[in-house]
Amino acid sequence: MEIKKCVKNSFSVIGKEGSTKDGEDFIQKLWADANSNFAEVASMAKKDEKGNLLGIWGTMSDLSRSFNPWEDNFTKGLYLAGIEVMDNAQAPQGWVKWTIPSYEYVYVKNENENTFKEVIEYLKENNIKLVGAAHDYNCPEDGQGYIFFPIRKLNDE
Repeated sequence: MEIKKCVKNSFSVIGKEGSTKDGEDFIQKLWADANSNFAEVASMAKKDEKGNLLGIWGTMSDLSRSFNPWEDNFTKGLYLAGIEVMDNAQAPQGWVKWTIPSYEYVYVKNENENTFKEVIEYLKENNIKLVGAAHDYNCPEDGQGYIFFPIRKLNDE
């Protein structure tokens, strides 16, 4: 597992929001809902110079929407399945917009179901504090999934 670092400035995501309170498989249901209704938000998606989507995100937050890590050993929290949009975009009815603060992250390819636990263990072993909720990122170019772990909150200007 190769662990990399990056800085990502504050960004906004419009998507379908759910909670661990919604029961098992709630994340898969959110993605199914978001994907089947993508046409409603496609025009708001941030794109690169070639017209490709910039980011497909599964952003997470604690239940207070403070972007803290999920609670109770990462078992309780919120998830937003969506796309990166311009900060001034307005979420249509039935969609939710989150603006994620600026962070320094460590990130890894999401290689298997243990990737999250392995990185949490790596952070503990290296005395690195998780300062916010992790986020799933799916690269539109190659379909590769990544997990981003915030390790330092940056001041937004």
